[in-house]
Amino acid sequence: MKKVVVLGAGESGVGAALLAKAKGHEVFVTDKGAISPEHKRELAQALVPFEEGAHSMERLLDADLAVLSPGIPMDAPVVVGLRAAGILVVSEIEFAGWHTEAFIIGITGTNGKTTTTKLIHYMLASAGLDVGLAGNVGHSFARAVAAAERQVFVLELSSFQLDGIVDFAPDIAVMLNITPDHLDRYNHRFEQYVDSKFRIAVNQKGHHHMVFCLDDPTLAQEVLKRTLKAIKHSVSIHTEKGQAAFVREGKLFINQNKQEEEIMSMDELALKGPHNASNSLAAAAVGSLMKIRKHDIRESLRTFENEAHRLELVMSLRGVNFFNDSKATNVNATWYALQSMEGPTVWMVGGVDKGNDYGQLDELVAARVKAIVCIGNDNRKIMARYASRIYTVEARDMRHAVAEAFRLSDQGDSVLLSPACASFDWFKSYEDRGDQFKAAVREL
Repeated sequence: MKKVVVLGAGESGVGAALLAKAKGHEVFVTDKGAISPEHKRELAQALVPFEEGAHSMERLLDADLAVLSPGIPMDAPVVVGLRAAGILVVSEIEFAGWHTEAFIIGITGTNGKTTTTKLIHYMLASAGLDVGLAGNVGHSFARAVAAAERQVFVLELSSFQLDGIVDFAPDIAVMLNITPDHLDRYNHRFEQYVDSKFRIAVNQKGHHHMVFCLDDPTLAQEVLKRTLKAIKHSVSIHTEKGQAAFVREGKLFINQNKQEEEIMSMDELALKGPHNASNSLAAAAVGSLMKIRKHDIRESLRTFENEAHRLELVMSLRGVNFFNDSKATNVNATWYALQSMEGPTVWMVGGVDKGNDYGQLDELVAARVKAIVCIGNDNRKIMARYASRIYTVEARDMRHAVAEAFRLSDQGDSVLLSPACASFDWFKSYEDRGDQFKAAVREL
């Protein structure tokens, strides 16, 4: 039995505490902030002591092991103090990985990782595998391991979750794309963020596999530069030769055992847009590695239903399509959304700016956006960049924003909520923002 201290009492921390308790360790949970009533009840029911509002360093320094929630950076004072005292500090992902023999598929990327993780899980479950879904989507990995052993775990892995791994190595690592995000956590240095993402592959051995999108310039360059031991499988929309999955004349192919297999027409994919085509290719490559039948790969890619708030078609009203892409909390995610729009678009944008460079969107905005409706408290950057070129209006609230967007639309147009910003000025979360958008659309 070890003395285990868990830092942070959110979903990851509570999951780690429950797993540590189930394995017979002495557990203590500490959170510098407030712990939610639900998580307090869970810890109390499991007879796990906890504290909130401060860290009792004397008690923490008595631990044999510290498990770190992803929201706490490795350079936080409490982490620095523990490591200086010689106490091993690991992420919840690392800790959970110690306690499962399951085959692990890990997915990371700046954008698209939730969608791709769910798609791969859906594909494997549809093929009859005993598969769990966890990580940065749904339940924490530790909670999932504590609940039941699985044949396979499909994990969404954020850079924050990868920061504290030591030996963790997925059997299949999937890397979708890397573009600037969360740079405040990485000293505003993109290369540190890239290093964090590549931690998914650094511990892999020669029998492991790595699937990556060759069309992403950062990935293409970094894979060549780095010493990675896993067997590499690239996928591409634009390149055919040597790809594990690729597109030829509007059809999706996989390359299985050096045999090209046509899977389906790209028009049949459930997920629309070029970025989702890349996600579907990555999922198809994983399905091929997992020896899933071609029929099952095709049916999964054809019938999968994406989750809410990700380029979700809410409804069509008088010939105007309303898309909810509230999950787009950075410029790159909005770039993908705008690229997916096929006709004139009224773009709803704004919120809590994270140091956004809207210049990346200029070409797409010029080509596809007919009007802009700003949401959020401070839209000076958006107004300064676009108001002189495109009709731009600032809304008072979500209902006003939707009404203005509809007023500015004609038959055949689209209204796209893709904010490129965090939601916490007007809304509780991106989910709340998307739900309010959908409610306002239905009230029109």
